[in-house]
Amino acid sequence: MLKVVARGAGREAGEQLFELDEIARIGARRMLMAALKTGADDYVERHREERDETGRALVVHNGRSQGRKLTLGTGTVELRAPRVNDRRRDEQGQRQRFSSRILPPYMRRSPKVAEVLPILYLRGLSTGDFRPALEGLLGEDAAGLSPTNITRLTACWEKEYTAFRRRDLTGREYVYVWVDGVHFNIRLADACWCHKLANVLDKLPQRLQPRAKRALHEMMYAACRTDCAAARSRFEAEYQAKYPRAVESLTANWERLVTFFDFPAEHWKHLRTTKVIESPFATVRLRERATKGAGSRTKGLLMAFKLLDMAQLRWRRLDGAQLLPLVRAGVKFADGVRVDPAKLVTQSTDNQPRKAA
Repeated sequence: MLKVVARGAGREAGEQLFELDEIARIGARRMLMAALKTGADDYVERHREERDETGRALVVHNGRSQGRKLTLGTGTVELRAPRVNDRRRDEQGQRQRFSSRILPPYMRRSPKVAEVLPILYLRGLSTGDFRPALEGLLGEDAAGLSPTNITRLTACWEKEYTAFRRRDLTGREYVYVWVDGVHFNIRLADACWCHKLANVLDKLPQRLQPRAKRALHEMMYAACRTDCAAARSRFEAEYQAKYPRAVESLTANWERLVTFFDFPAEHWKHLRTTKVIESPFATVRLRERATKGAGSRTKGLLMAFKLLDMAQLRWRRLDGAQLLPLVRAGVKFADGVRVDPAKLVTQSTDNQPRKAA
């Protein structure tokens, strides 16, 4: 029997103080045993009227099973589940069997514990560290914490990854595609302002970097292409003579760098940099460093796939998502504002040379 002992009171004979975790573990065991008994009683009651030729019940209680250790979120508990002797046979002559929905045969871990173990592996816990790390929480007798079991739990990722690679993309349309050279060792033309700033500042003395950074931000956050070009001209005038490499770094692939002006202003924050893809990949890099390599190319791809699959649960929609259909349809934008087709036609007509009367 559990007793609540007032603070300061001494221990009396036969009394025992229980820690909070132990109380939760014992309470969980009692509730689980009660639920298992209720399930067995209900099964027997539903088939109470079924009898054999001699009038004996075909479905009766049959004591308890041998002790089984079950790992729960509150710790490891030992259970002796109620057993039922079911002598009924189906149309094929096979014996009917009672199976608890709460505690199926051979279950050693609760589904939630089984789900969290691969997640801990993804987050950086190596297979050999599971038992020493989780024994204090789940108990010394916790089942399924060996490196072999953890590897077996992660094996299901291969099926998910294969299904992902073979999924049908018919009918899907992608407006923007962000690419990062993590898996493939390739060099893409730099269209990220954050990378551009870092490259330019690296070619300037440290004492000039704060001032140059403000000038670069003027271009990056300019309200229109004209203002951006004007800020670039001022930067060139100030640094070209003494620091030509910095200016050269800035102007390289310039048109790609300012392409975002041709899209809705609501999308600029997503298009100016590659943070939208680098942030999820940062988790992949951290996990790879923690494991000192995935061991093989296949395992590395599986791990990256699952990490990104988990990361996408926290992703949000792009700002101005309602404008994506317009971009997909090829609607023109200038300095972030939709261009009126009628004005384009008028301007084209006005620019045509006129014949003298």
